[in-house]
This record gives sequence, C-alpha cells and structure tokens, in this order.
Amino acid sequence: ETIEQSANQFIRSHEKNLNTLSTLAAIAPLIGFLGTVTGMIRLFYRMSEAGGNMIDITMLSGGIYEAMVTTVGGLIVGILCIVFHNFLISRIESIAFIVEAKITQVNVHLRRISK
Repeated sequence: ETIEQSANQFIRSHEKNLNTLSTLAAIAPLIGFLGTVTGMIRLFYRMSEAGGNMIDITMLSGGIYEAMVTTVGGLIVGILCIVFHNFLISRIESIAFIVEAKITQVNVHLRRISK
C-alpha cells in the first residue's frame, strides 16, 4: 500500500504542470488570432483614413504582415505545446504502467513469502 501511494505521488508530481502546458496549447492559437484581428483592424483603419484617395499596397502591408506573423506564431506555439503535452502524457502513462507492473510483482512475491 505504501509503495502504491508513493507511485501515485510520483505520477501526480509529474502530471501537475501538464495542465499549464495544455492551457498554453489552447491559448496560443487564440492569441495568434487576436493578432490577426488587430492587424486587420489596423489595415481597415488605414483604408478608412485614406478615404477616397488611392490606396497602395504599402499602406496595407503593415496590417497584413501583423496578421500573418501573429497567426503563424500562435499556431507554431500551439502545435509545439500539443506535441510536447502528448509526448509527456504518453511517457507518464508508460512509467505508470511499468510502476504498476512492478508493484504487482512485489505483491505477488510478498504473498508467496508470507505463505
């Protein structure tokens, strides 16, 4: 029982920061999308400032650039967080499986000795 409690503590201690990583994976693309929206707002604001005057690409490029960079940044961070989160979950589950198997082996051995 003590061994099982120690194993559970070990697993919980390794899982405790995974929620942070999971949250970051979910929020990063949203932050990228927020940058996309602010870039588009900037773009349309500049277009409205120009009024009926001719609109050239240099006027629009800053907003488009902001939109594209923040989208890519948010997606890269989100994708990497998801990959690392899933990798760490898989490692923790693998370790937990090994620990549980070893605990079972110890219990079986102790039962044989006590007979």
